[in-house]
Amino acid sequence: MKYITETALRHELHAIEPESYVVPRGQKLTPAAREYLQTRKIKIVPEERQGKASPCSAGVVNALAAPAAVPTAAARFVDYETGAFYAEKPEHMTHLAGNLLVQKSHPRILFRGRLDALQASVVLAQTEISGRGGSEKLLEDLNDLLHALREVMRCDVLDEPFTMETLIGLTHAGLREQSHDPQRFFGVKAMTLPEYTMGRDFALLNSLRAAVRETEVAAALAFREGAKCTREDLIEELNRMSSALHIMMCRYLAGQYGA
Repeated sequence: MKYITETALRHELHAIEPESYVVPRGQKLTPAAREYLQTRKIKIVPEERQGKASPCSAGVVNALAAPAAVPTAAARFVDYETGAFYAEKPEHMTHLAGNLLVQKSHPRILFRGRLDALQASVVLAQTEISGRGGSEKLLEDLNDLLHALREVMRCDVLDEPFTMETLIGLTHAGLREQSHDPQRFFGVKAMTLPEYTMGRDFALLNSLRAAVRETEVAAALAFREGAKCTREDLIEELNRMSSALHIMMCRYLAGQYGA
């Protein structure tokens, strides 16, 4: 299944105001792309439902042309915000996707920076735990977290839906249940505050939990369009990662990662 992304739609439709958009047979809109078309009040028409009465091809239908910059032969990059064309990438800009550029201070780039830093922190924590001969099970759970973070990054860049259904061996429902009742599952009192006496590995996990929370806030700002959120799936996953790290901290206190 080929997906049509929000980024691709923005590039295609930045200079026109179409009444409808035909989704080609065998292709599907990502959640963000569908939200983008709905926000612009563009009717979504599956190609198989288009009917013989309409001879238009897939893509934009009944488009009303609007004034726009015209690319020259040397144009290689497009400004995501303004539709302007560049022959060379300006130093103050960076790639959002493909040849689309945004300022380096754009909320989406700030979010990716947080996400990148968080992945680096997970690898650093793994290196330290491994170097001290720490728990293999703990390293395995951190590796699962790292894989999920990389999938979040991939889904953001490619504008694809996030589809992972488990994290550290638990479904979404399992994460919620265990994180909300640590006393029942681990014998750990709810809202136990971290202290230095709980150990280095516990402190590392708590630091990662706080970093996930900061990354979630950055995501909420990056994907906000008015009162709506365009990537609830990614923000929801970051919230689940926070729950997963809380569970890992409880597992550590309960002795499930060994001595």
